[in-house]
Amino acid sequence: MTNDRPVVLLDPHPRHTAMIFNPDQLARLHAMAEVVTADAAGRVPDDIVEAALPRVSAILGQTDLPAERIARAPLLRAVINVEGNFLPNVDAEACFARGIEVLSVAPVFAVPVAEMALGLALDLARGITASDRAVREGTERYGRAGCAESVLLSRATIGLVGFGQLGRALRRLLEGFRPRLLVHDPWLPAATIAEEGCEAVGLDDLLARSDVVFLLAGVTKDNPGFIDAAALRRMRDGAILVLASRAAIVDFPALVAEAGRLRIATDVFPQEPIPADDPVRSSAVLLSPHRAGGIPAAFHDIGERVLDDLALVLAGLPPVRLQRAQRQTVGLMRSTAGRSYSKAEAAKLAAR
Repeated sequence: MTNDRPVVLLDPHPRHTAMIFNPDQLARLHAMAEVVTADAAGRVPDDIVEAALPRVSAILGQTDLPAERIARAPLLRAVINVEGNFLPNVDAEACFARGIEVLSVAPVFAVPVAEMALGLALDLARGITASDRAVREGTERYGRAGCAESVLLSRATIGLVGFGQLGRALRRLLEGFRPRLLVHDPWLPAATIAEEGCEAVGLDDLLARSDVVFLLAGVTKDNPGFIDAAALRRMRDGAILVLASRAAIVDFPALVAEAGRLRIATDVFPQEPIPADDPVRSSAVLLSPHRAGGIPAAFHDIGERVLDDLALVLAGLPPVRLQRAQRQTVGLMRSTAGRSYSKAEAAKLAAR
C-alpha cells in the first residue's frame, strides 16, 4: 500500500521551527503532510534533501534549489521562503516553467515595520529620545523652550519612497494625521497611486516638497544608492527622513553626513552588527538595530499564513496570504548590504 500523503520539507534556517510554528500550528502541519526535517538546528543536510526530492510537494525554507535539483522534484508545487526574501539560490525561472509557486512570508513584516517607522518619525518630530537624554544629562529645557524645534505630523506633507506592502501599511497608519501624501514608485502607474489617496510624483519633487520622507523601497539590481548626496541635498533644512527598508538604497556615508541639517532615523545599516568604530554610532542619527520587523506577533503570523497557503496549494488552488514571486520582477530584486564608508569619509565624519 502506497502512502499518498504529500511530503513537506521543513528547512527554515536561519529561522527555526519553534520560531515560526507554535505547537498547534506544528500539529496542523503534521496532519496536513508527512514532514521531513533535520533532527538538529541548522540547515537540513544535503543527503536528507536529496532523498526527499522525488516525493516532496512543498519546501518551507531557504533550501538551495538550482534548476537541476528542481528537476529531481517532479511533485514539487511550492517553495516558501520563511525568511522574508526572494533569494537567488532558488532558480525562479525553473519554478515558473513548471508552475511551481515561489512564495515569501514578507507580508507579515509590513505592519510591524510601518509602526516602527511611524514611531521613529514621531520621535524625531517631537524630540522624544533627545529630551530623554537631556533630562538624564541635566540639560533639559521645560515647556515652550523645550519645544522650539518640534513639528507636527498632522497635516504635514509626507513622502513615501516605495509603495509596496510596507508603503501601503504605513499609508493606513498615517490616515489619522490627515497628511498630504506624495508617493514615488516607478513600478506603479499614477492611477494606482491615486486610488490610494496619494499623489504620484518624481523623486526630486517628493524630496523637495516633503516635511517627512519615509524610505520604503526594496533593493533591485538598478537602484542601489539611488538616495545619494545630491538627492539628500534636495530636502529642506530640518526635514525628517526615516530609512525603514534596506540600507543599500542609500549612500550611507552621505546620509550620515546630512545628520543635523536633516532629522534622520534608520533601522538598517550597511554592515550588521554595526562596527564599533562606525561613524554612525557617534552621529546625530536616531538609531535602531534592525529590530522593526522581528517582533513575536510577526513570527506567530508566519506559521498561520504558511499553513493557509500550503493547504490551498496542496488542494490545487492559488495561494492568497503570502507574497507571490512575479516572473517580471523577481530577477530584479536582490539583497545587498550597500556602500559603507571610505577611510576619508570616516575621518571627516569623526572630525565633525
